[in-house]
Order: sequence, then C-alpha cells, then structure tokens
Amino acid sequence: MTLGNGSETVLVTGGTGYLAGWVITGLVQRGYRVRATVRSLGAAEQVRAAVRGRAGQEAARGVEFAVADLLGDEGWDKAFEGVHYVLHTASPMPFDPGVDLVRTAREGTRRVLGAAARTGVRRAVLTSSGTTAGAGDSGTPATETTYAEPSGTPQRAYPDSKILAERDAWELAGATGLELSAVLPTFMQGPPLGARNGAGTTDVIRRLLTREIPAVPNIGWNVVDVRDVAELHILAMTSPAAAGQRFLASGSFLWYRDIARILRDKLPDEATKVPTRTMPDTIVKLLARVNPQMAMVRLELGRERLVDSGKARALGWQPRPAEQTIVDTAIALTAKDSPST
Repeated sequence: MTLGNGSETVLVTGGTGYLAGWVITGLVQRGYRVRATVRSLGAAEQVRAAVRGRAGQEAARGVEFAVADLLGDEGWDKAFEGVHYVLHTASPMPFDPGVDLVRTAREGTRRVLGAAARTGVRRAVLTSSGTTAGAGDSGTPATETTYAEPSGTPQRAYPDSKILAERDAWELAGATGLELSAVLPTFMQGPPLGARNGAGTTDVIRRLLTREIPAVPNIGWNVVDVRDVAELHILAMTSPAAAGQRFLASGSFLWYRDIARILRDKLPDEATKVPTRTMPDTIVKLLARVNPQMAMVRLELGRERLVDSGKARALGWQPRPAEQTIVDTAIALTAKDSPST
C-alpha cells in the first residue's frame, strides 16, 4: 500500500459520488490530505458522514471542500490551490434528469484537466468507462488498445459521453504535457457509503430485491466492485508505470439471472422477492417501443462482453470475486445501518 506523507493534497471531483466516497476514504486512510469538489457546501456533511463510517471522525473532519460545477469556470482555480494530484471522478449519470450527458461530461473534463495543467499537478487520473474500450463481444476481449466510436444516438448518450470525454482528456494531455492516467471501470457494484450514495447505480440489485421487475431479462455485465475501482484509482495515481496509460477495471461477467440466483442462494431471507423467471426477448422488444429504459436493455440482449483487465493486475490490482460484490451490495441495500466491508 502506497502511503501519503501528510503534505500531499489530492483533489477528488464529484465528492458526493458513489465511487468518490470510496476514493476519498482510501486516500485519507493512506495519509493523504483530500479536497473534494461539491456543487454546494450543503453536501459537505454527506461526504464527511460517508468517510466517518469507514475512516473515523478525525479523518472525516480533515476532508476539505471546494465549490465548483462541471458546467462553470468559477471555483476551479481555487480548488486546485496547493493540489498535487487530481482524481476526476465526476461525470453525469444516465439517471440524472434533464442533464445533457455528452455536453456535461466533455465540458467538465476539459475544465478540470485544463485547470490541472495550468496549476502543474503531478498527475491527473480520469474515471472513464469500460465502454470506451469497445464492445468486446466479437470473441476478442476488449483491451486498453481498443477504442470505441460514439454512436450519436439518444439511447447511447451515456457511453458516448464517456467516449468523447476520454478522447478530449488525451488530446488535452498531449497538448499541455499533463501527466494523465485513465481508469476504465466496467459495471460497478458494491456497498454504497451512505443512504443516498449509489442510488441509481445499484438499482440493478435493488430492483431484484424489491421485485420491481417480475422477470429477469437476458442481459449481463462485467461486474467490478466499487471498492476495487477506488483502489485502482490510487494505484494509477501513485505508480510510475501508470503515467500515460489506460487501465480496464473488470471482474467477472454475470448474467442478470446469475445475480438473481446468487441473491437467492446466499441471502435467502433478504431475497424472498427476487424473481425466478426469465423475461422472453420478445417481451423486451415489445416494451422497448414505449419504454426508453427497455430500449437500452434491448440493445444488450444476449451479449456477453469480453474484457481483459490484465494490465491493471500487473500493477498489483486484485479485484474481489463478483459474487462477493453482489452479496455485499445486497446486504448494504437491505440494512443501511450495517457497516460496509
């Protein structure tokens, strides 16, 4: 484990985010000073509460805050004062209502990394996405050497936002000399830090537990634990070998029906409502005509994507088993007051 010396400051953007909470916690546990960006100081206590539960009161009190928004210039230069590293985890999510995903992601990335270049940080780490490495469903695993092209369709706005934002990041780094690394997580799950943290991201499991879906569609994901993704961000920040590199963060592929089975097998008391039936593809396709979410599901029917995260493992990264991630997520969702592991 790489430890900070107490004098190095790391800026983490999007401090209230699902991933950011675990990143901040990991940094303060290693002795780094952390400054988190929030859109208003009213969110500071939410971040401190998340850190407090894992790292203690003193560590939580030490987290600093800077008010800055991805779509505005105000506050960014001040946020970067005295900063040695920046971990740019902030990005709009597909369930953010009324948000232009592509514009917000691209402008935010340019704004953050532009400020990083101006202020001379040692390294910036960008949270990208596994989707930027391509589909990985042609029999050949996606790797860091593969790059996806944006589709330009409304249904793929979120993948497009990540593809274009990462492209902008590398172009800016090349033009300014900014030392950059990028982490490309696949499908993040894992226990949220706090009741509001992770909402939306963990809905795949929550909807099974509450039986919001009566049957399971024929889709799946490469599951990776949010705690392990946070660890990889810190490795990418500190490892000399990570400079100028991309790192896919992926665990095992699980079909949605596998996730349902794991919940029923490992947590029978909590999983009494988990559906046992599979939703026929024909039903998904019919629903896709009137439901935007099902239109996205339709695009993934039967697709088992292959991902090679060997490059991250070569840095010493070891993701935990996907089954453990599913179980830990469900425990956290059904018992909000129990500590995450």
